[in-house]
Amino acid sequence: MEQPVGVGREAGPVTARSFWRYLWAWAFGAVLALWMLLAGLSFSTGYHEADEIGDGLLVSAAQLLLNQPWPSAPDAPGVDAGLLQPAGIESLSQVLNEHPSMVYSPVFHVLLWVDDRLVWDSHGVHAQLPQQLPLGHQTLRLTMQGSTQEWRVYVAQSPRGGPQASGADPGNLRRVVVFLDPARREALADDIAEHIVLPALFFLPLAAWMLASAIRRGLLPLKRLSGQISTLDIDAGQMLVPQQPYQELGVTVQAINHLVQRLQAQLERERRFAADVAHELRTPLTALVLQARLASDSPLASDKTQALKAVEQGARQAARILSQLLDLARAQSLQGEQCDPVDLCALAHSVVSEHAALAHELGQDIALEVPNQALLVNGQATLLALALRNLVDNALRHNPAGTFVEVRVAQDSAGTLRLSVSDDGSERVSEAPCGPGTAPGLVNGQASGLGIGLTLVERIAQSQGAQLLREPGAGPFGKRFVLIWQTSSSLA
Repeated sequence: MEQPVGVGREAGPVTARSFWRYLWAWAFGAVLALWMLLAGLSFSTGYHEADEIGDGLLVSAAQLLLNQPWPSAPDAPGVDAGLLQPAGIESLSQVLNEHPSMVYSPVFHVLLWVDDRLVWDSHGVHAQLPQQLPLGHQTLRLTMQGSTQEWRVYVAQSPRGGPQASGADPGNLRRVVVFLDPARREALADDIAEHIVLPALFFLPLAAWMLASAIRRGLLPLKRLSGQISTLDIDAGQMLVPQQPYQELGVTVQAINHLVQRLQAQLERERRFAADVAHELRTPLTALVLQARLASDSPLASDKTQALKAVEQGARQAARILSQLLDLARAQSLQGEQCDPVDLCALAHSVVSEHAALAHELGQDIALEVPNQALLVNGQATLLALALRNLVDNALRHNPAGTFVEVRVAQDSAGTLRLSVSDDGSERVSEAPCGPGTAPGLVNGQASGLGIGLTLVERIAQSQGAQLLREPGAGPFGKRFVLIWQTSSSLA
C-alpha cells in the first residue's frame, strides 16, 4: 500500500494544527527572545551608565572640596580628625550628605589631608586605607558597619601654590579621597534598566495581538488560493492562473499546476488505455464467443475439436493483445523521465538474444548485424528495448516458418543512426502509414495484432526523439521497419 509523502510507516494519526497559530508562536517567540536580549542589554547598559555617573559624581565632589577655602592646618599630624576639623567643614558635610534619600543623590564618604595632615574623616575609615593611594579612580575592598564590599574611590590633590590656593590658604597642599556607597550605585543601575525594560514588557501583549492580526491578514491570499484549488476540475483540464500577486504563491501555483498536468496526463493515459482495450479486444472476444457456440452446437467431433482449437488460438491472441496494451500503457507512463546515453548495438544484441529461442521454436532464423564501435543515442533504455522487442516479436510471430529476420544497427555518412528489423516473410500488409491505432493488415483472415504493436513502437519513437518508418526491404528482404535518429539526437 502506498504511503503518503512525508508520512512514515510507523507514524500514527496526525492531529491538524492551526497554521496561523504556528506562525504566531514562532513570531511571538522571536519577539520574546528579542525582549530578553533587550533586558540583558539594558541591565548591562544600566550598570555601565551607573559607573559612569558615579565616577563623575566622585570627581565633582573631590573638586568641590579642593576648591573650598581652608584655614591653615594644625601642626599635630595623625590626631583625631574630629578634633582638627576647621571651621566650615561641618557645614560642607551637610551640603554633601544631607539631602532626601534617592538613588540619584548618593551619600559620600570623605577623607581630607592638608599638608599631609588628616583634617577630615567623615566615616572613620582611615585605618582601613593603604599607606599610599594613587591619584584617580580605583576600587577598594572595605568593611563598614560590619559589611565588607567593594567601594568606588577617587583620589585627587591640589598642587602646593596652585590655582586652588586662596588668600586665606596660600601654598597649602590638599589631598582628598571620596567614597561612593556601592549599594547606591547598584540601585541606580537597576533603576536605569527598569526604565528601559518595563515599557517593553507592557508592550508585549500589544505586540502579540498585532502579530496575530497581521498573520491572519497575511494568510488571506493563501486561503483564497486554497479555495481556487478546491474548485479545480481536473477532468475538464482546468489549471490555476500562473500570475499571482506574490512570488511565493507563484512558486506554489507552478508546482500545483505541474502536479495537475501529471494527473491530467495520467487520466488521459487511462482513457486511451480503456479505448485501446475496447477497440483491440472487441474482434478477438467476438470470435471467441462464435467459436465457443460452434463447439457447443456442432454435432461432429471434428468440428468441435477445430472450434476448440480456434478458441485456444483466439484466447492466446487476446492475451497477446492485452500484453501489448499493458506495454503501451507502461511506455506512456515512463515518458518524461530522465534520458541517458543508450548503446544501440548492446541493446540490439540483448533483444536478439532474448528472441533466439522463440525463433527456433517457430522454425525461423534471426540474425544481428552491428558495427564494431558503440553507437549512442540519448534516450531511455527501457522504452527503446520495448520498441525493438515489439518489432522483432511481430516479425517472428506474423510470418510463416522459414522466415529470415535481420536486426541491423548502422550509421550513414551524415551521422544518421538507423535501427531496423527486416524479414523476407510472405505477409503482405496495407500501404497505410504507421499511425496510432492503424492495423496494417490481416493474417489468415484474423486480426494480426500488428497494429497495436506498431502503435506502441510509434509512441515510443516520438517520446525518444526518433522516427518510425516502414520501407521496402532490399533483397532478400520484403519489408523493413526502421527507427531513425537524426544527427542532433545521436551522441558522439
